[in-house]
Amino acid sequence: KISLEYKPADSLLFYASAQEGFKSGGYAAGARTPAFNPEEVESYEIGMKGTFADGRLTANLAAFTFKYRDLQVGFVQNRPGGAGAISTQAVQAAASDGLTLLYGAENPQLHKVLGLAQIDYADFFPVNVLARGVAVIVAGRDKPWNSLKDLVDEIGRTPGRVRMGSTGPGGLPHVIGAMLNAVTPIRVISVPFDGEGPGLTALQGGHVDFMPVGLAAAAEHIRAGRVKPLAIVNTAPVASLPGVAPVTADFPGFSRYLPWGPFYGVWVKRDVPAAPRDRLVAAFRGAAGNAEFGALMERSGNVLMNVAGDEADAFLRRWQSVTTWLLQEAGATRRSPDEFGIPRP
Repeated sequence: KISLEYKPADSLLFYASAQEGFKSGGYAAGARTPAFNPEEVESYEIGMKGTFADGRLTANLAAFTFKYRDLQVGFVQNRPGGAGAISTQAVQAAASDGLTLLYGAENPQLHKVLGLAQIDYADFFPVNVLARGVAVIVAGRDKPWNSLKDLVDEIGRTPGRVRMGSTGPGGLPHVIGAMLNAVTPIRVISVPFDGEGPGLTALQGGHVDFMPVGLAAAAEHIRAGRVKPLAIVNTAPVASLPGVAPVTADFPGFSRYLPWGPFYGVWVKRDVPAAPRDRLVAAFRGAAGNAEFGALMERSGNVLMNVAGDEADAFLRRWQSVTTWLLQEAGATRRSPDEFGIPRP
């Protein structure tokens, strides 16, 4: 640090200072990611302090600036609502510098056919599709139903009375509800929430009666006995939920839509330059390859994918094809997939 002071009178002081700061680089804890560089900052300040008018007036003026190199800063901002439409629009509107990332799930792949937005994951580069999962249909723990058939029978006896937790159009509950309605027509009250977490909280509080959710979101609640699993949305049982039957056990017609499930990943705008994009790909590939992360995915009933670029794009296109045409056949879309060039599976 260097500082200079000049005092032309007892009541007046001019000063200037320059200093450098440093924060060491390192590695992200618990992940095999590339090292991040040391942070350096240069700060400059000039100012004046004085008293005037026989001490009746005091003035303190200052101007300063900072110059950072490799600034170590980041934050996560949750943008819920619109089944992911709000967050995707926010990232799409950000600068194409690789500093704004979209953490998302499957919903945006359905936004066009549902009339929610004109963008989907084709407008973003897949940094990493981390994992895919299976879904589970859960009910409040005090409900008398012990299977999906029990629930459907109750809906048949009281049409329009049973409440289903949802995350809005295009969300996982909406898609699985469309599947179920195509297999065996049902009429329920759909209650939307800003994500599976708030929906599961409402389910435990008795505000809704059942909810299709990703197994990753529900696994700990099921183990703790806070919610009751009725069926796995799969053609076979899963090891992490022994004794829970697949939906095809009671409704074989589900098999035409399966396997199907949610997925989770990280995206940036498609036009982000190659250099920052490639650094992000390497960082997330290393993090997803961490043994602890793999164990977490397994405990949550997810299948680790850890794919990026062209491989991830191929997966996303196929998922979109299968799901949009499923919803089209179920009468749950506003616009046909044909309008957007989405091929039939």
